[in-house]
Amino acid sequence: MARPIKEAPDFKLGTFSSNCSSGLAVTKAPDRWSGSWADNLRLAKIADEAGIDFMLPIARWIGYGGKTNFHEGVLDPTVWAGALLAHTRHLSVFATVHTAFNHPIVVAKQLATVDQVGQGRAGINIVAGWNKPEYDTFGVELPQDHDDRYALAQEWWDVIRKIWTTPGKFDHDGRFFHLRHVEGMPKPYDGVLPVLNAGSSKQGREFAARNADFGFTIVGGPEDGREIAASMKAQARNQYGREAGVFTLGHVVCRPSRKEADEFLHYYADEQADWSAVDNLMALQGLHAQSFTPEMLATFRARFAAGHGSCPLIGTPDDVADEIQRFHEAGFDGMTVAFFDYAGELEYFAAEVLPRLEARGVRQARDWDREPATLKA
Repeated sequence: MARPIKEAPDFKLGTFSSNCSSGLAVTKAPDRWSGSWADNLRLAKIADEAGIDFMLPIARWIGYGGKTNFHEGVLDPTVWAGALLAHTRHLSVFATVHTAFNHPIVVAKQLATVDQVGQGRAGINIVAGWNKPEYDTFGVELPQDHDDRYALAQEWWDVIRKIWTTPGKFDHDGRFFHLRHVEGMPKPYDGVLPVLNAGSSKQGREFAARNADFGFTIVGGPEDGREIAASMKAQARNQYGREAGVFTLGHVVCRPSRKEADEFLHYYADEQADWSAVDNLMALQGLHAQSFTPEMLATFRARFAAGHGSCPLIGTPDDVADEIQRFHEAGFDGMTVAFFDYAGELEYFAAEVLPRLEARGVRQARDWDREPATLKA
């Protein structure tokens, strides 16, 4: 059994993509996020003490071109997760793993080890894949049929779950994997890791409904997100008899005044935007992924520059808290946040926005003397 989701009403917040150069901001600004190990470690220690619930990485192997070759520098998400868990005490850390590029027996061993390091605070973000140039890099054919991508992902995950839950040895004969005398020790620290699935296509949402503790999906905002969150939860409940949470993603510019926030957003996501990288990224999303609808891709160019197409959380601490509250009221169980400078901006966000969310009953105050890691019961 996967670790159950905490039942108390509590909106989860995590950082996203800090293991990448520039994070989610497609910008040429010289002071953009480095993505270095030193900066990630600094960020993790701030997040750990501030009460941030989790950190979530992106897995990339080649950049998106443009003047910055956006996402050319990316720390390996599994190694990154294990290292951060060794340096923190409270927050959960996910590893993002692509099913097409990673053998399930290897992944099962790696993440069981990572979970031992974190004493039960590790998670897995399963990605079925979409970025054809990376498939070409690996010499692997990208299945054009989304059903085939997710059929592979399902068998891949079934093998890993079996390794983590089966004593002794077993054989496996499936469509994609033919395995003999498989065994797996050590097991994870405390049962099957929490699963996040970053899929927004029809097949991705069905995979999340069947397997994930948290579906992670792109939305335009709280308005359209309300129906999407409700339908994803209903699908998990009605089709598979299980409860699942739903997360979405946002990018934050929080300043004492709205004018300061707007001016900084304009600086990094307009004046300094790497528009050629933005256009490359959006073209690939339109060709090979189904995370963004055609309508989104037609209107989201500024959002891609600011935060990879995620939802904007811009303004004063009250403005940002208001918008997060709207996602909570729309039925989301949490969201990720990204910053131009994660470590430099998270402290202000934690000091000003988190208390506002706690006062409104959106989040519970974290008491690390009494509470376990935040993604468990």
